Amino acid sequence: MDRALNWLEAHFPDLERDLAELVKIDSISTDGDHQAEIEQSAELVCALMKRAGLRNVGILRAEWANPYAYGEWLEAPGQPTVLLYSHHDVQPPGPEEKWVSPPWQLTRRAGRLYARGAVDDKGGVVAQLGALAACLHGEGRLPINVKMIVEGEEEIGSKNLLGFFQQHRDHLQADLIVVCDTENIQDGTPSITYSLRGLVSVLVEVRSAAGPKHSGFVGGAMADAAIALNRILGRLYWDNGQVPIPHFYDGVRPVSPAERAVFASLSDEAELRAQLGVLPGVRLAIEPGSSFYEQTSRRPAVTVIAQEASSLKRASNQVLSSASAIVSCRLVPDQDPKAVLEHLRAFLMEDPPWGVQVEVTVRDEPTPWWITDPRGPAFEAAKQALEAGYGQPVVPLGCGGSIGFVRPVAELFGGAPALLLGISGDDLHAPNEYLHEDDWHKLMKSLVHLFGKLGELPGGKVK
Repeated sequence: MDRALNWLEAHFPDLERDLAELVKIDSISTDGDHQAEIEQSAELVCALMKRAGLRNVGILRAEWANPYAYGEWLEAPGQPTVLLYSHHDVQPPGPEEKWVSPPWQLTRRAGRLYARGAVDDKGGVVAQLGALAACLHGEGRLPINVKMIVEGEEEIGSKNLLGFFQQHRDHLQADLIVVCDTENIQDGTPSITYSLRGLVSVLVEVRSAAGPKHSGFVGGAMADAAIALNRILGRLYWDNGQVPIPHFYDGVRPVSPAERAVFASLSDEAELRAQLGVLPGVRLAIEPGSSFYEQTSRRPAVTVIAQEASSLKRASNQVLSSASAIVSCRLVPDQDPKAVLEHLRAFLMEDPPWGVQVEVTVRDEPTPWWITDPRGPAFEAAKQALEAGYGQPVVPLGCGGSIGFVRPVAELFGGAPALLLGISGDDLHAPNEYLHEDDWHKLMKSLVHLFGKLGELPGGKVK
């Protein structure tokens, strides 16, 4: 694959310009207000696919779903077919005053490329396209067959993805899935993710009266909905033990001694505190005997991700009659999402303060957890490819995030292996999201090596 690698080396500046063009589009999927931008983003991805050399490029659709960009190259008879997955939708920028450079303008600082979506996941989109272009323009061909799908609603839980794959199953069927939407353990060290946490969330609404009342007239007499809500949410406090929801840990798969040793070796608390910006005197909330990476990949978690009672800017002297919050739970193998939701709902509704009305409703369909055994021909090919691209041994890693399509689509494709490869950066979903430029280049080189290694598998067997 030397000619492909040489092409890649010569065209990194062009690929950076492609990324800059893509991150200019504020393809935010979380608020429903950016449909035109999402369409524009999908169309640009299709243009980049054509530029890379893919065939039969176009936008695929399913009812109510945001657009999926699709392209393929199927001219390697007898070789495995790889489905490349990434997504072109992004999170909102958050407080723009906290960005050092504009969120929709790719900006280089100290070897990092800053912009919303630079790493999650437009950097992954361009990395896959860069490796494909290197093979198709440098070598003139791919050693395997490729189908590439770029989703437009991953940031809202891929709620239509399984239906889309079922609708287009014959069109998308593949032997192997490759995703570039997880993380590396650290800059310069490649990782293969073999587990993902699942996700469920609920809306908690508290009501105490028909409307707010003047605090001078009713303060101290009327039930305060904001205080009642916070009293309810305070039940979730776990100190450094387990989350106190009854039966929350039912079915949780134990971590093996080998996994625990790897997690512990990666968890330097001082380094993690600095990386996370933890304030002095604030301790990490990890369970005794656990470690950061064990806690964030193989232990369930609960988080209050939003809370609302009144506006700080429009605050007045009132006793508030309603308040609400969103409670999110990350799930691990082998938790039952429906059971977790039932126990969470009962826990939050039990014995409400002052007898306030409490309503707990499920927000979206649960995102399933996923775990695999990172062994077999495809995983060995990936390890060799990453070591060739990075010059460092691969670290197998569990990921605390969720990618909803991996488990159901792998099952839909008859147990197809899924390779989740890391892309280095930080501050995903936060201001100043960045992509580590050198590692981004190494990921593209690794993908070129991966295509070559997969093409060398005896009989094209990936599992």
